[in-house]
Amino acid sequence: MYLNECLNSLNNQTLPADEIVIVYDGPVGEELEKVVNKWERILPIKKVILSENVGLGCALNEGMKFCSNEYIARMDTDDICFERRFERQFDILRSDPKIDLLGTAIIEIDDDSNTRLKILPTKSDEIKKFAKLKNPFNHMSVVFKKTSVLEVGGYKHHLYMEDYNLWLRMLANNKICLNISDVLLKVRVGKNMLQRRKGINYIKSEYILYRLKNKLNIASPLLNFGLFSFRVIMRIIPTKLLALAYSIDRKNN
Repeated sequence: MYLNECLNSLNNQTLPADEIVIVYDGPVGEELEKVVNKWERILPIKKVILSENVGLGCALNEGMKFCSNEYIARMDTDDICFERRFERQFDILRSDPKIDLLGTAIIEIDDDSNTRLKILPTKSDEIKKFAKLKNPFNHMSVVFKKTSVLEVGGYKHHLYMEDYNLWLRMLANNKICLNISDVLLKVRVGKNMLQRRKGINYIKSEYILYRLKNKLNIASPLLNFGLFSFRVIMRIIPTKLLALAYSIDRKNN
């Protein structure tokens, strides 16, 4: 089970976590509960149980309330951290306390066990340019300052784009957000990912993103509108064409 592998990777960290906050966004299955209960005897797990599904943004905000430390490492329950993930990131954060957010490179694994290295821009000016076009951070790789995130309003409900929304607000508020090229996680990308990136709900989220970019002056209104129009087209084309476009984009980055 993916969750078991995820928690095992946390148990193997060279720099162990002081606490591990797991948010139950509504009811979970019996099998998942068994896995958490097993690891609760080994790891410093805090369970945050929400009675109903409130959405990712709200769930993440609830989770932050239970995080005792200033630095929070974000990850999903099907991701695997390499052993030195926390050690490497916190070495950098301790050496430069001004950094508000630090992401890393990742390895993506699909359902057929094919892998792909995903490295994003590392320098501040490159990240800001990239953010005009696409999400500049691998969300499951970031470590951020809790206070810095709360200063810009925390997570917002923005379907499929909660992390991108937050990063844009942090960059617009001159928070120091960087990436390193070290590969510190393995991340699963399933075949249903493309299906989630289609349809009216995703188009609505694209419109919210377009308005946010204009509000924050992330790029010129003309560029923002051009990108919005292009991204809407991507949400309505057949899945096979979307898969081809996504494949080409992945090869170019």
